[in-house]
Amino acid sequence: MYKSILTFQVALSCVIPVAVASSFSPGATTQLTIQSTHHRQKLRNEEINNNNKHNNFSTYFCPLSPSTKYSSTNIKTAASATRTNTRLNMCQLLGMNCATPTDFVFSFSGFRQRGGLTDKHSDGWGCIFYEGRGVRAFHDSSAAAESPIADLISNYPIKTLNMLAHIRYATTGAVALENVHPFQREMWGIIFSFAHNGDVPKFGKDRMHPWIGDVRGEKTYNPVGDTDSEAVFCAILNALRAKFKTLPTMPVLYDAIAALCKEIVTDTCGSTEEDSRNPDDPPIFNMLLGVGQHVQFAYSWPGARPGSTCWNGLCYTVRKPPFATAKLSDMDYSVDFNAVTTESDCVAVIATTPLTNNEQWVEFERGELVLFDNGLPHSAIDDIARVEEKGHGLQSRVLQKLPLPKAAADFHTWYGGAKNSRAIDDVSSNFVI
Repeated sequence: MYKSILTFQVALSCVIPVAVASSFSPGATTQLTIQSTHHRQKLRNEEINNNNKHNNFSTYFCPLSPSTKYSSTNIKTAASATRTNTRLNMCQLLGMNCATPTDFVFSFSGFRQRGGLTDKHSDGWGCIFYEGRGVRAFHDSSAAAESPIADLISNYPIKTLNMLAHIRYATTGAVALENVHPFQREMWGIIFSFAHNGDVPKFGKDRMHPWIGDVRGEKTYNPVGDTDSEAVFCAILNALRAKFKTLPTMPVLYDAIAALCKEIVTDTCGSTEEDSRNPDDPPIFNMLLGVGQHVQFAYSWPGARPGSTCWNGLCYTVRKPPFATAKLSDMDYSVDFNAVTTESDCVAVIATTPLTNNEQWVEFERGELVLFDNGLPHSAIDDIARVEEKGHGLQSRVLQKLPLPKAAADFHTWYGGAKNSRAIDDVSSNFVI
């Protein structure tokens, strides 16, 4: 398991005395708050001054080709551009999925710097840790870089198999606690959680939120706040609740979520995702969806607004044996994971942009949905079926799941592996037809 994180020092506009075991001294915390507040205002002023400037993408962090591995040079350029130009103007995501209970002090320490210090995502932050069937949830409408609650998380190594975090740059909805991600809801006796980066115009607060999915049902879930993100989350849950009357297996759930994501990024007036999107207002949809203590889905439909220097996508890295030293790109902080891990550890870290400058990060392809379990990415159906077989599928005390023999028929029928009527009869009880 990951032990307490090592000594570090911030190398930014302010200098914090070296602290042991990831803890700030009281004086250092005060110094960080003063400097980060000043820096936050500076970022806001820069944004106002640059509002009508159309800068060249090459000056900033630019999209790489699908499935490209980020090189150290690209990462360093991206980190440097972020600090210099500070034009990343949408929210950012952080997810972690693990084979053994692991704390995320290292990744969060770098991630929170982007919440008002090295970047301008200062309109709130939140994180959710799964622990058994429950969750620990922390939300604050203050900037993560100066939040006392974020200080607590940075000094409290909570161990988990699955977590989501988000730092907000408000584009839809006021700076208020009800608009802070990740959002969570109970469905089927399971806590679902959701965080989003991007912009989905057809779920804007001034529009009627459309129904998605091929089975109509009741709108059981409704947004509390004003964000398009929460509206999309509720739409996904409503669609899944209407579609399934027994607990779906992981391959079936994966396919259903993939179909919903495709519909979300497709304009309702068109027929295909290529010819129907509104070219003047295209969706940008990158999401993390936690479905219990083991599994996390991540989907990316990346993009950038006209005139913006911000490319919004998703990437991930996997830390597994043999472990090496990782260095954060937002602060002078590194950890030799070989010294603090065991052979059974495996951790996947998902982020909007790379958090480290010396690891390989893989960019999601456009429209790609990845299931993370046991610290590894899965998108092949056979791999996802094995997630179910080893007991990491949905677990509920209130909704029946098909027995494994029927679940196997369910899987093969859904993906065309079995066409006979008996298999269809077996799977039909799992869906509302």
